[in-house]
Amino acid sequence: MFRPALRLQRPATSETPDLPQRFAIPATVEQVLLVASLFWALAANRLFFGAALKDRGLADPASWGFALALGVLLVALHFLLLALVSNRWTVKPLLAVLTVATAFATFFMKSYSVFLDPSMLRNVLRTDVHEARELFTWTLLPHLLIYAVLPLLLLWRVRVVQRPWRRAALVRLGALLLAAVAAVGALMAVFQPFSSLMRNHKEVRYLITPANYLWSLGAVVAADAKGAALPRQAIGTDARPGPSWAATATRPRLLVLVVGETARAANWGLNGYARQTTPELAQLPVIPFKDVTACGTNTEVSLPCMFAPVGRRDYDESRIRGSEGLLHVAARAGVAVHWRDNQSGCKGVCDGLPNDSVESLKLPGLCAEGRCLDEGLLQGLDQRLASAKGVQLLVLHQLGNHGPSYFRRYPAAFNRFTPACESDDLRLCSREQIVNAYDNALLYTDHVVARLIRQLQASAGQVDSAVIYASDHGESLGENNLFLHGIPHAIAPDVQTKVPMLMWFSPGFTQALGLDTACLQRRAAEPASHDHLFHTLLGLLDVRSSVQEPRWDLTQDCRSTPPSMVNSAPPAAATAAH
Repeated sequence: MFRPALRLQRPATSETPDLPQRFAIPATVEQVLLVASLFWALAANRLFFGAALKDRGLADPASWGFALALGVLLVALHFLLLALVSNRWTVKPLLAVLTVATAFATFFMKSYSVFLDPSMLRNVLRTDVHEARELFTWTLLPHLLIYAVLPLLLLWRVRVVQRPWRRAALVRLGALLLAAVAAVGALMAVFQPFSSLMRNHKEVRYLITPANYLWSLGAVVAADAKGAALPRQAIGTDARPGPSWAATATRPRLLVLVVGETARAANWGLNGYARQTTPELAQLPVIPFKDVTACGTNTEVSLPCMFAPVGRRDYDESRIRGSEGLLHVAARAGVAVHWRDNQSGCKGVCDGLPNDSVESLKLPGLCAEGRCLDEGLLQGLDQRLASAKGVQLLVLHQLGNHGPSYFRRYPAAFNRFTPACESDDLRLCSREQIVNAYDNALLYTDHVVARLIRQLQASAGQVDSAVIYASDHGESLGENNLFLHGIPHAIAPDVQTKVPMLMWFSPGFTQALGLDTACLQRRAAEPASHDHLFHTLLGLLDVRSSVQEPRWDLTQDCRSTPPSMVNSAPPAAATAAH
């Protein structure tokens, strides 16, 4: 009987047994990890070394010793982290994933001067596909070729050597001890300057790559898992309508909150910018607040904070994310709340409440490639006004000036400042072109908010209405070679933390709440912050609750007959600026 010939083979000694032997590079797991750690220390940590050695002269031998100790520390740190989770079956897949992730991380850190701290990682994880697509430019390809593709080709050639398990365990234990000794020795050699650096510039630790995004990712996952296991804590359970609601049976009341995106105060025409980027609003009776500080420098931080009773002045991210916010308190009192989104969602602040997105409305001429112009936020406003009843709060979340593709945020009619940058890669444009595109996007925001106010003015005979506009954070446009946003709040430049804000009221709204607009104009010249929004909005909605703090209501002292509050005691320490 015919039997096929059996081909005897040696047992596979690596996870890639089909690799031709003449191309294979034999190496132990520890050798592979050491080479990877050396590569990352030298190729992925230029920003870290630059920040650590910023104030040190190259002619000073101590600077070279400090740099050498930092290099040893980085190699030992990454070796320890990898050696704890790697074996001969997992080492290559693990390093492949980390190599690609590190290549992406270093590109965006270098291009936009971002720190990969937990808040930035959370922002990255919440980024939708449309935002991400705008960040993937052709200049990313050569970077990936050098820092991802070439290392992966080398990694593919590696044949991981197999050892008897006892010997492998002893070698691994010895390698871990040696790495620990090297890390401790390097740290002790430069402990004083290194501890001073970490104490005075805590953000520098988030430049150590890939440890930065691994640590931050773990922190975000742990926090989200903890939050998911607990129900959102209810606040303002005693919320109830105030006495002015009696008049809404015949005079409905609508408050519109426009949450701007990436608009910075420095380029806002109403704030005195050299260019008039708010020409339409300048013709309307709005009240601009010219010194407003944002709670965060990215949407993921700022948006929940804007709707929280205590924001930046006593910042506690877990408490903010684990609790209800302004919209839930207002709804509990009977306010008809609706959130309309033109960006990446409400970040939890509208959970369980009526909401929709501009994209879902499928508006012809306003949407393309998954993005819609902000005028779509106003769709159906006339019908809402015609059928208005009681007290309503409408929140419009803009796409605004979301970068880097500022030129995609406005229609051609608003391309007034030229030449404007028309590339997703800001490095291909001059700073003048970038600023022109950004300012054009502000012109369009001016148009959208002004159009909203004019529509409300047209219905002022039937509906008492008000508008508050506030941007979530600012933006860097090349100052100090910084672009976009997301710098940790403690060290962020003013252009990322100072934002525009304004108010507008119909005559019937001011009369119903006894508002003195001249007084508000004077208050608008003083410092304010996102911390005021929660309490100001509850005051304007005339919602009574013990969670409302009158001293943080920007309109409290400008009411001719201010409604009495349940809690009359002011907070122990209340200041407008942070």
